[in-house]
Amino acid sequence: MVGIVGFSRDGIGYVVVVALAVCLVCSILVASAATFLKPMQTVNAKADRRSNILEVAGLPSGPDVDINEVFGERIQTRVVDLSTGGFATDVDVAKYDQRKAASDPDKSIRIAPGNDLADIKRRAKYAEVYLVDGEQGGLKTIVLPIHGYGLWSTMYGFLALKPDASTVTGIKYYEQGETPGLGGEVENPRWRAKWDGKQVYDESGNVQLSVIKGSVGSNTPNAQYKVDGLSGATLTSRGVSNMIHYWLGANGFKPFLDKIRDGKVGG
Repeated sequence: MVGIVGFSRDGIGYVVVVALAVCLVCSILVASAATFLKPMQTVNAKADRRSNILEVAGLPSGPDVDINEVFGERIQTRVVDLSTGGFATDVDVAKYDQRKAASDPDKSIRIAPGNDLADIKRRAKYAEVYLVDGEQGGLKTIVLPIHGYGLWSTMYGFLALKPDASTVTGIKYYEQGETPGLGGEVENPRWRAKWDGKQVYDESGNVQLSVIKGSVGSNTPNAQYKVDGLSGATLTSRGVSNMIHYWLGANGFKPFLDKIRDGKVGG
């Protein structure tokens, strides 16, 4: 019996042709679905990012909250030139994607090995920052994106600071692949709460904030600069410390934060 012109249903050629046809149809369906869903995925990703920013900033972010409305009313998104600390006036804030820019040689820089504390190899020339307005006006919170390598993965998160540009009010990791129950505890609200009130810089402007091995107690020297370590996750804890030291240091947001403190932020 002949099923396809030139091929017997009992022959290997028939099986190959049918298999190829099925693969072709499935590929078309998958590609069509991906194209159709992409706009929806983009919208959802944007909403999720905004929700995380609202949460770390201490603003309403639950399922009953209009994320875009709260974000639009309370948060200014700006793009900072990391080399100067000033706002970048030639970048379209609405279209800028810092993660994509970091992989573009024209929009990023290669980090010298000795300076690459966060083990990220390259960083974008410009970075997004989120300035939270107080209910009565004025700057309430500064939210900075941070990322760096832990034990198994690059961890992405946000660090929130008071207007003094040194006192931590919150930290939130929204993407990480660390070991569940160990390094994955970077997402644990109880551990995250330990960051509230910690200081980033000492009196000389050096980054001192670190995650230590063990717990911070009442007798711990310089406790204001130290956060409890993650039990059984030494390398993840070290990775968190390293990314804080990188992103809050001279090669990260320090020039911008210095301008915030001096009241000199501008284009």
